[in-house]
Amino acid sequence: MESALAGAAAITDPRQKVEQYKHILSSILTSNDVVRAKMLIDHMLSDDVPLVVSRQLLQTFAQDLGSLEPEIQKEIAHYTLNQIQPRVVSFEEQVLIIREKLAELYESEQEWSKAAQMLSGIDLDSGMRVIDDTYRLSKCVHVARLYLEDDDAVKAEAFINKASFLVSNSQHEVLNLQYKVCYARILDLKRKFLEAALRYYNISQIEKRQIGDEEIDEAALEQALAAAITCTILAAAGPQRSRVLATLYKDERCSKLKIYPILQKVYLERILRKPEIDAFAEELKPHQKALLPDNFTVLDRAMIEHNLLSASKLYTNISFDELGTLLGIPPHKAEKIASRMIYEDRMRGSIDQVEAVIHFEDDTEELQQWDQQIVGVCQSLNDILDGMAKKGFVIPV
Repeated sequence: MESALAGAAAITDPRQKVEQYKHILSSILTSNDVVRAKMLIDHMLSDDVPLVVSRQLLQTFAQDLGSLEPEIQKEIAHYTLNQIQPRVVSFEEQVLIIREKLAELYESEQEWSKAAQMLSGIDLDSGMRVIDDTYRLSKCVHVARLYLEDDDAVKAEAFINKASFLVSNSQHEVLNLQYKVCYARILDLKRKFLEAALRYYNISQIEKRQIGDEEIDEAALEQALAAAITCTILAAAGPQRSRVLATLYKDERCSKLKIYPILQKVYLERILRKPEIDAFAEELKPHQKALLPDNFTVLDRAMIEHNLLSASKLYTNISFDELGTLLGIPPHKAEKIASRMIYEDRMRGSIDQVEAVIHFEDDTEELQQWDQQIVGVCQSLNDILDGMAKKGFVIPV
């Protein structure tokens, strides 16, 4: 092998030199010989080979990597990337191809994070190559999607944040849609359920059925709508959640979904029983049932808060013991959750700790007062218009 490489290096004619090296490369790729492949890589990156020749040969080598057996391909590709690293500026195009090939291999093996790490090593801000914003956006979104396959929201968010600077000027509809889906999934994984619900609902309202080469089928839109409902139910109980629930409940498409019965009960502020909660839990993803620091799961907390808010519509007041029995938790925990919801203005009421009673406040009186104020404004405006008419002013209708 050494004599073959020395012989090729001694050839003075550039065309013959390249052809000889290509012949050596072809024999290595055919035999899947790791040792000889590493020797060739070391030789290509040495001072014995002109940069023009080594670039051309490494380009061919990178493009033909896929012909090697998977494990050998990984070993040689990683070795090549390590050896190139000190001179990576001179071989950016070749490194890009190797990384993309290796990422493609990892993706086919469902090694999502490894594929993402490989693509994330591509220098998208290089001054040596002309890279357009569409390519940058596609790589950022692709890396984010790969990390999301492993439910790694933190690393996915880092790349979606990079993509957010590019997506506003993007005319590529497929990439824009993929960005929106990734962003919604990240919010979902980070348990920002209300924001995720709004994003999912926005996606479910897409009217086009063909975006670029991608066909949007009804099943995908229904999946996004179901995800919006799930996230809304899991969101912190309060006025904002109620508004989103109203929007979803009034959407005719929701009535066709399997999740509709629980949406209906949550919207109508009915207390949910354990069998209903257990049936809902079967449809949830692992992060939506994760254990929180207070030893409640995400689902437990959402259901307790919902049932507490529903109870506030049924009762004028209730003791801690009765509330704990209703919610299926110890009385002191019921008091703590109620106090937090009142403090955060998600529920109206007050707590009498001496009597161990929660007093709920009704919004009806405030609404009546608001209605009276509107009537007063309308009456005053009517009086002004009548006065203007008596004085002969023309009043536009």
